[in-house]
Amino acid sequence: MANPNPALQPVAPDIDYRLAFELAPLGMALSRQRIMVDCNQALCDMFGATRNQLLGQSFQLLYPSAAEYERTGARIAPIIGRNGTYADDRIMKRVDGRFKGETFWCHVTGRALERSAPHEAGIWSFEDLSSRRAVRAELTPREREVAALLMDGLTSKQIGKALAISHRTVEIHRARLMRKYQASSSVDLVHKLIAG
Repeated sequence: MANPNPALQPVAPDIDYRLAFELAPLGMALSRQRIMVDCNQALCDMFGATRNQLLGQSFQLLYPSAAEYERTGARIAPIIGRNGTYADDRIMKRVDGRFKGETFWCHVTGRALERSAPHEAGIWSFEDLSSRRAVRAELTPREREVAALLMDGLTSKQIGKALAISHRTVEIHRARLMRKYQASSSVDLVHKLIAG
């Protein structure tokens, strides 16, 4: 009797999974303890790096600051532990080449192989959003984090909880973002952040 669920059908044995990984339209990386153990060419191209520059390196290399890397890792762990997956938009940094050090908006999605050990091993995809959303202002690490969570529709209290800071501190960062983006309101700020 045939399986009624097509998603559970056996996969054709002639599919070359390595080639599929290499040619994926998104940047992809396999990780162990937040170290890149494999990646595809799209990831290398996105970050302006060679495979040799990325393999064996911490994902910290791709973040604008060490503090953002640490705080993001701490934020990711409980969510992956609960859901098995994690996704957000964040500002990342080009590693080398003509645009070395340039920051850009990136959509990051990840899945842990084991929920109980979120950073032990995982697969991550990266989508460069710079063609739709440019980084137009010089932002501090905390402003980048607040901006990303504002675009997710979180309130100051929710952002404060997510970042382990007071909602008043979030409001200070929001006010600075409004000045930098010349926004007339919080809604205008979110619109300008999304539009780039």
